[in-house]
Amino acid sequence: MKSSSRSRFRLTLVHPCIGRKPGQDYIKTWQMEPLPPALIAALTPRDVDVRFYDDRMELIPFDEPTDLVALSIETYTAKRCYQIASEYRRRGVPVVMGGFHATLIPEEVERYADAIVVGEAETVWAEVIDDFRHGMPKKRYTAQGRPSLEHSRPDRSIFRGKRYLPIGLVEAGRGCHFRCEFCAVQTVFNRTQTRRPTGDILNELAQIRDQKKLIFFVDDNITSNMRQAKEFFRALKPLNLRWVSQASINAAHDEEFLSLLRESGCQGVLIGFESLNPENLRTMDKGFNTMKGGYERALANLRRHDIRLYVTFVFGYDADTPESFDHSVDFAKRHAFYITAFNHLTPFPGTPLYQRLQDEGRLLYDAWWLDDAYSYNMIPFQPRNMSPEELQRRCVGARASFYSRRSILRRSLDPVNRSDFFMWRNFFLINGLHRADVSLRDFYPLGDAAWRGELIPADA
Repeated sequence: MKSSSRSRFRLTLVHPCIGRKPGQDYIKTWQMEPLPPALIAALTPRDVDVRFYDDRMELIPFDEPTDLVALSIETYTAKRCYQIASEYRRRGVPVVMGGFHATLIPEEVERYADAIVVGEAETVWAEVIDDFRHGMPKKRYTAQGRPSLEHSRPDRSIFRGKRYLPIGLVEAGRGCHFRCEFCAVQTVFNRTQTRRPTGDILNELAQIRDQKKLIFFVDDNITSNMRQAKEFFRALKPLNLRWVSQASINAAHDEEFLSLLRESGCQGVLIGFESLNPENLRTMDKGFNTMKGGYERALANLRRHDIRLYVTFVFGYDADTPESFDHSVDFAKRHAFYITAFNHLTPFPGTPLYQRLQDEGRLLYDAWWLDDAYSYNMIPFQPRNMSPEELQRRCVGARASFYSRRSILRRSLDPVNRSDFFMWRNFFLINGLHRADVSLRDFYPLGDAAWRGELIPADA
């Protein structure tokens, strides 16, 4: 995509890593194609030269000539984004940032960027490029409302030469109607969902299906609009795909939906159980998890249709005690979940959870994502019934127990997990990666710990 013409505008896209330990390569276990830069590349006018660098797997050539750098910033990558931006701005190159973190706390992000995009980029990106071309950028570009996702397709040509997992990431819809207290998705998209036209998705799938053995629909909740989801699954049926996605557990009580899941090629769904304690679920605004007979009835329904489960639990809510961990691990083993996450609660800025913990004086850092004393998997708040250190330690212990060799072997023999040879064969690889990752990220730095520069504010 490079041009010999010096007059063409040059855009550099960078996907930041979370951070780095001095003298060590970045963690390499789960590198999938990052959709945000590919979507921005697709929105960029064709007469712009676009280069892309993935900070997780290659060095960023800061001295390479470019006219503008674009970064998608998330809370966990904020410190690294500000380091990257400072390197470019020290060389006189302007930087624009967008993404969840820029939408959640724009006042912070615009301190380190020449311009920011608040909200979704589809309706404003062409204006951003045009303004920078003419040397008259605005400080903030704010998307109004939810844009149409028609013709929104990532430009995967930027991934050439990079080695990612052979999983095709495809966006069918964006956002979720639920209002879970801890979730930043509900804040960014104001509890709404937009969906791409089915024809656009099918055209994209036709282009990548021969290269990808498994499709991952990255929707925040593919079941958020059940009627549209059913129509979409009907359209998928003739394609003979294997796919996975994220769903809410209320869908497990709709028999037609479950049949369409299976018939359309669904191999598994990620469902946020979050807690087995009804009091915690009420506090989360996830009381719907216990509807129509609760987990046991929902799991029986999913099992009848051979739907494998990636279940997530989150610990640190006020009704959690040390016994909550063993209870959840035993539950996950008994139901032979394909994989399970045992995570600690994380208060993301802009969420109702963050505001509540701040009001209660329980946050341990002013901005944990920037604090040099904080590192990955540390607990940034004070739990009610245990210390932050115990909460972190017990999450690691839960993962270690669930991903023990004995647990992996027993769960591999479950009829649902071995009902498809492709998924059964990959069961051992995926669980092995999770086993290796039990504590791999603990105390991992946010930002490059070896970086010795100074963050350059945008008004410097």
